[in-house]
Amino acid sequence: MAEQRPQHNAWLGRTLSRRTLVRLLAAGAATPLVGGLLAGCARQEATPTQAPAASPAPAATPAPGATPAAAATPAGKEITLAILHFSVIEGTTWSGAHDRAGKRLAEKYPNVKYIYREQVGPDQSVPFAEEMIAKEGADIIVGNAEFIGLPLLDIADKYPDKIFVSIVASDLTHTENFIRVFPRQYQALYLEGLIAAALTKTGNIGIVSAFPNIQVLRRQAGFILGVQEGAKLLNKDVNLYIKYVGDWYLPAEERAVAETLASQYSCDILTQQTDSGSTLDVCKAKGIWFVGKDMDIVGFYKWADTNTVAVSFDTRWEVLYDRIIQALMKGEKPEQVLFLGLESTMTLADGTKESTVDLMNDLKVGVDAISPKAREELPKEIVDLVAQRREQMSKGQWDPFTENALVSNGTGLALPDTPIPEKGATVKPAGEAPTTEWLLTKFNFDLAGVTILP
Repeated sequence: MAEQRPQHNAWLGRTLSRRTLVRLLAAGAATPLVGGLLAGCARQEATPTQAPAASPAPAATPAPGATPAAAATPAGKEITLAILHFSVIEGTTWSGAHDRAGKRLAEKYPNVKYIYREQVGPDQSVPFAEEMIAKEGADIIVGNAEFIGLPLLDIADKYPDKIFVSIVASDLTHTENFIRVFPRQYQALYLEGLIAAALTKTGNIGIVSAFPNIQVLRRQAGFILGVQEGAKLLNKDVNLYIKYVGDWYLPAEERAVAETLASQYSCDILTQQTDSGSTLDVCKAKGIWFVGKDMDIVGFYKWADTNTVAVSFDTRWEVLYDRIIQALMKGEKPEQVLFLGLESTMTLADGTKESTVDLMNDLKVGVDAISPKAREELPKEIVDLVAQRREQMSKGQWDPFTENALVSNGTGLALPDTPIPEKGATVKPAGEAPTTEWLLTKFNFDLAGVTILP
């Protein structure tokens, strides 16, 4: 499977604006992330490409009584959605999910067209965006990673009638036509943690992670809280080991770390905050459980089966982009920051209702996404709790970061204006809802109770 995962691109011989470079450096994107990408394989030229016709979307739960989405399409002008993908699309879960989003939106709305570029570097964001505006009438231009989205801020004032969108990694700069988006993936990761805590027989769970950054720390925290709550419910001792490899996509290093976690630390469940398939490969080879992220790799890519993948979650970026499209169709200004989770949904062209994020494995959702083999090993109280918490989050009644205290492990990422909190410090008390801004820009520490390996 790992051989099917393409390497990221490289960008050479061009110059970023000082404004963009300063923001990238401040956001932490130009250090290990961009640095690692620059060290990747040679970039193929990104060429103007219109997306092929969308195929019907499998999965998700049909909405009772839902009518075909096209019938409810608001009247409005033609809208062209342009997505700049930092990697290739085929065989990737991040850009693959964004591409699927564009196709689903074009299928839902007869007046929406989806166009894209692949393997786009930060120095190419502005040239490609202006080309797509001038030649293809792009109305909404998305950079599907912060380091290629932030450069679009340089031209937002130049095109006040266009909407520019950037994924959030740690910078939250936004304006009326420079929109920031990210899904609350930590909610699904929390549910995965409950399942992982119940499944482990050795009491050891390992995370192969990229490098300490706010996005990674926040997502890991959701999983950690789930593991800790599941272990407490079952009166189990569960150890969580995290080892950073230094970048998002380092297949050899990821494999070595996964091997170490399984062999030296007796981890019988592995998950990852990296982008290669190496961790999954190790799980298949050793016959241990893998917990997935970002996309249903069993249902959509067939990289493994449910004898290896205990559970995964799926990210539906179309729910976020639909909010922007709906605003344009109504002649309104979109919300400047969209941070949506299980409570936010949309209905696809075929009548399927889906949440921004949800457990999904082998095209099944919710508790049905748990591997049949894994389900046999789970206590009823864990399955019931997963179902209960998922329903509560879907109704906006519960959130793991609100209900639980967030206590520092004393490790993480020191920010220019925010040092790593001391070990044992309660940064956010239980029952208090953290702000969107804090979650997206200040969550800079590992949660207490984990072991960070050197």
